[in-house]
Amino acid sequence: MEVEKHIAGIHVSDSSTSSNEEMKMNTIYDKVRYLVSGNAVVVFTISGCCMCHVVKQLLFSLGVGPTVVELDREAAGLEIHGFLRQIAGEGQQHPVPAVFVGGKFLGGVETLMACHINGTLVPHLKDAGALWL
Repeated sequence: MEVEKHIAGIHVSDSSTSSNEEMKMNTIYDKVRYLVSGNAVVVFTISGCCMCHVVKQLLFSLGVGPTVVELDREAAGLEIHGFLRQIAGEGQQHPVPAVFVGGKFLGGVETLMACHINGTLVPHLKDAGALWL
């Protein structure tokens, strides 16, 4: 799957002797993979986060209707947040907002804004099927 190719450095074990923590990570990984592979644009946010609001408003202003997952309202939100922290890389950037386009992890608010400014965001969105014009 596309997501598997773009979540570097994360090993998800398939052995039946996995610990409970590894099994929970498999479940979280599968949930995130399912969401991002089934939707053109997915944004993981926390309600009340100003940068999350900026990301959503930019996408809405471009005519994109992203799938928004508010982690503080999600039963597995804390675990998904930890998983996103692994994807983003420790110390590299904040794990939320986390933007996935076309099944690939694009990044956070900094990456999204950079893509918007340099003109690559709209082509990414078109390629993912999130924009038709």
